[in-house]
Amino acid sequence: MRKPSILVLCLACSLFLASCSPRDFLTRRLAADLIAGSEVFRAQQRFQLRTGVIANQDYLSPDYLALKHRGWISASNAACPPALAPPPCWDVTLTPSGVDTLQTLIAPGDAEKPSFYIPAARRELVAITGIAKQGNVADVEFTWRWIPLNEVGAVLYSSDARYYSTASFRCYDDGWRLVESAARSGQPLDEALKNAEPAP
Repeated sequence: MRKPSILVLCLACSLFLASCSPRDFLTRRLAADLIAGSEVFRAQQRFQLRTGVIANQDYLSPDYLALKHRGWISASNAACPPALAPPPCWDVTLTPSGVDTLQTLIAPGDAEKPSFYIPAARRELVAITGIAKQGNVADVEFTWRWIPLNEVGAVLYSSDARYYSTASFRCYDDGWRLVESAARSGQPLDEALKNAEPAP
């Protein structure tokens, strides 16, 4: 008499577990997979380099100073067009070393343009640090870092620095999903990454 009841119980448990999707429970592993696999998180960070006459505040930015320190750009004083006033302005050019370094990183035909994009880094998820659930919504805290893609990325983005962000999740009929775009409640992932803070 006891064996049939155990068999029925085992069968009921297996049917219950079969009806559950792996996305029904927001675990750290599921959150990590959804964040790391999202299009927004996987998007490469591109650096926009402008040559020609630029404003003083742009020339004194940490990115341009790092490129100048490496000897990839040089600049001389230039007259400011009305859109870039107040002076001083700088006429930025690539050095021969800069041309050698960047020529393989930019799209064909972009070298002659005054502004072009260089793929520089990608994000890597370091850890899920906390999950706060309330009903069918959740906030997931995580840390991540930049992985440089080339020499330029290594100069502009340190892989040693860690960043802290919070992503919003919602539970639907098919399980938990990452909020990747603007929604009525919760911060979309692109805003969470844009507003990332250095991790302690």
